[in-house]
Amino acid sequence: MQNWDDMRIFLAVARAGGLSGAAPHVKMDPATLGRRITRLEASIGAPLFLKSPQGYALTDLGQRMRGKAMDAEEALALALDDGQGGTRGLTGQIRIGAPDGVANFLLPQVVADIQADNPGLEVQILALPRVVNLSQREADMAVTVSPPAAQRLKVDKITDYRLHLAQRADAPRVQSQTDLKGRRIVGYIPDMIFDKELDYLGAIDARSVHLASNSVAVQLQMLRHGGVGFVHDFALQAAPELRRVLTDQISLTRTFYLVRHRADQQSDRLARFAEALTDGMRQEVARLERLADLTE
Repeated sequence: MQNWDDMRIFLAVARAGGLSGAAPHVKMDPATLGRRITRLEASIGAPLFLKSPQGYALTDLGQRMRGKAMDAEEALALALDDGQGGTRGLTGQIRIGAPDGVANFLLPQVVADIQADNPGLEVQILALPRVVNLSQREADMAVTVSPPAAQRLKVDKITDYRLHLAQRADAPRVQSQTDLKGRRIVGYIPDMIFDKELDYLGAIDARSVHLASNSVAVQLQMLRHGGVGFVHDFALQAAPELRRVLTDQISLTRTFYLVRHRADQQSDRLARFAEALTDGMRQEVARLERLADLTE
C-alpha cells in the first residue's frame, strides 16, 4: 500500500462494501473513489475487490490486506492518543455505538456532562437497531445488552437496569396479567429482535404484538397513544403520560456492558473517557429509576 491515504480509502470501501457508502467517510465522490481504488489495485498488481452491481466484495488478497491495514490503523490511533494524552482534558473525536433506547434516553445527558468538563472533546452517538460492528471500526466503543464473545474485544459491566409494563395514566388500569388479554400490546417486531435480551414477550406470555417497532423510542411514542408494553424505567421521564403497572408481579432486569477493542486499552484517552462514561451512566440510571419509583 503506497501511503496512509491509500489505506484510509481502502478501509472505507472495505467497511462500506461499496463506493457510495464509503464516499461520505473519505469526503470524495464515488467516481473519484472508484478511480483511486483502480489506481491502488494497479500499483499492487492484483484486484482487492470483486466488483458487482451489489457492491464491492473483498478478494482473498483484499481480506489479508484489510487485517494488516486495520492493525496499522490501530497503531496510528494509539500514537495520536499518546500525543493527546498529555493534555489536561479529553480532546479529539470519540464515537459511541448504542441501541437506540440508550442513545435516546441516557447518553445525551451523560455525554453532555462529560463534554462540559472537556470542551475540546467531540462525541458522536451512533444509534442503531442492531449490534454495532466494532471489528469494522463503526465506533470506538459500544454499549450493549449482551457481552460479545469476540476475543479482540474488552467487555466491562456498566450497570443493571429495570423495565416494567406501562400504559397511559388515564386509561383503564391493568390490574392483573389476565387484564392484558384484549389489550393492545406494544413491542418489538419479532423477527427484527437483534439480541435475545430484548425479547420481553415471554414475561407476559404474549403471543403477538399489535403495535410494533424495531426502535425503543418509537415504541414509547406508540404507548403514549394507547396500549401496554415494556418501558425502561429510565425512559419514563420522557413520557409523563405513562405510568408503570403490575410492578409487584412483573419486573425485568437487564444489564448494560461497555465493549471496546482490546488494543485500545493502551489508549489513556479512551480509558479515561470509558471510565467517565461508565460512571455517568451508572449515576443517570440510578437517578432516573429513583424518579420512576417516586411517580408510581
